[in-house]
Amino acid sequence: MSTWGSAQVVGDIAIAPVFDGRAFENPREVLLRPTFNGDPWAHHGDLLNAEGQLELTMGGYLIRTGDRLILVDAGVGMINNGQYQGGGLLTSLLELGVEPSDITDVILTHLHFDHVGWATQQGAIVFPNATYRCHSADWQHFIESDTADDRAIRKLSPIAPRLELFDTDHTVATGVDVRHAPGHTPGSVIVIISSGDDRAMLIGDIAHCPAELTENDWEAVFDVDRDLARRTREALAAELEGSTTLVGAAHFPGLQFGRLLTGEGQRSWML
Repeated sequence: MSTWGSAQVVGDIAIAPVFDGRAFENPREVLLRPTFNGDPWAHHGDLLNAEGQLELTMGGYLIRTGDRLILVDAGVGMINNGQYQGGGLLTSLLELGVEPSDITDVILTHLHFDHVGWATQQGAIVFPNATYRCHSADWQHFIESDTADDRAIRKLSPIAPRLELFDTDHTVATGVDVRHAPGHTPGSVIVIISSGDDRAMLIGDIAHCPAELTENDWEAVFDVDRDLARRTREALAAELEGSTTLVGAAHFPGLQFGRLLTGEGQRSWML
């Protein structure tokens, strides 16, 4: 079981992890490194649980800036099938003193089911006063294309009256910007938080575990375009390496923040 992450302050902006649950995957089936000679997981036992599974935290992040309460990603929702165990996000928000009606914005880094679980429940919008935001390329891919996902259509169609699609990098609120980072899905985005000299990034599923940032050439079976996802991830790692930027990712252990450090021959992840 992962240690839960704690809230962070970026200048005048506060960011808190919001926990929904966890999922369990066979690491050698979902995160691959085809160019590596040997078992790429042999030196990453610290990222696996006692059963040798990759335990992925489910949830999102709450950003407090000015009069805005921005939820980044909406967890997996009320799924509890053994492999995916959700259901805790609203309780986590209440522990932070936040009611669903207090949320002003919901930024969906992409539209995979484990990021939109609390967007709606049983056809009703969960955050009734929020503007929902996602990249138009993901809406087209998951909702409007010939290969649209029926489950996504049922889950997300109710938010359409409160949805703002975007197709360019832009500012959502003071100090909160979104940047297109395609590959995992066509419309995947990174959320960048900046205030004064401080900076943080919420990278969604650009990486699913720290090893994907410390080493190159990983591939995730979840990626819609594996080659583009790899190039996006490696460009981001190069940008982050050696910087003071705090990084939060949608599935990193416990939603803990960290930094990507420069190492001899390999980057390292430091909490």
